[in-house]
Amino acid sequence: MSLRVRTAGRHALLVEFADAEHAGAFHAEVLRRRGAGVLPPVREIVPGARTVLLDGVAERDALARQLGEWDVPLGAVADGDVVTIPVVYDGPDLAEVAKLWGLSEEDVAARHASYTYRVAFCGFAPGFGYLAGLPEELHVPRRATPRTRVPAGAVAVAGGYSAVYPRATPGGWQLIGTMPDPGVLWDVARESAALLAPGTRVRFAPAGLTTRGSAPDPAAQSPQGLDLPDVPESELGR
Repeated sequence: MSLRVRTAGRHALLVEFADAEHAGAFHAEVLRRRGAGVLPPVREIVPGARTVLLDGVAERDALARQLGEWDVPLGAVADGDVVTIPVVYDGPDLAEVAKLWGLSEEDVAARHASYTYRVAFCGFAPGFGYLAGLPEELHVPRRATPRTRVPAGAVAVAGGYSAVYPRATPGGWQLIGTMPDPGVLWDVARESAALLAPGTRVRFAPAGLTTRGSAPDPAAQSPQGLDLPDVPESELGR
């Protein structure tokens, strides 16, 4: 596996890869080694799209030399329970995604729910997990114009990822469904506030009938009076 190791701060290593597949396999191997008790002391493991940050490394130089010698099989995934998320496939972009996929709207729901996803990394907003698992032929572009408000619970796809918005934020992903009760995605009273932590496996379960059109397009709603967080302009394409 080709990787590049950089030092970060005084006690961290940033491991860079050519693509998300290699980064995901490496992250799974790090978790496996930690679970087996053979990973050198590392305080925090933070995956990204094509990177894995190892922070709080006691013997940084020694670990940096070891990483290039690891045998990391592609396709490796972390073991663990599967989080099942109910979803009504009623999103305002369902028809557009159906066109891009060359399927009917009903078949989009069935196809999207047929995969097991993995939380590759988190970002953008608290509890927002980037779920890898869509095959390349189902990758879709972000919207040309982001919405000023995407409601909490919106189930979306963009690029090679799926996601569920844990709170109302601006967003540019294609909305294909709704999670009826998104409050469980981010709970500060829970030991792990994010339900969808990196490495977690996720399945979507269709809840009720596909009812596109029952939910209004959030892009058509006036943003006035909304309690939105301050989001940098660079994030509006998320």
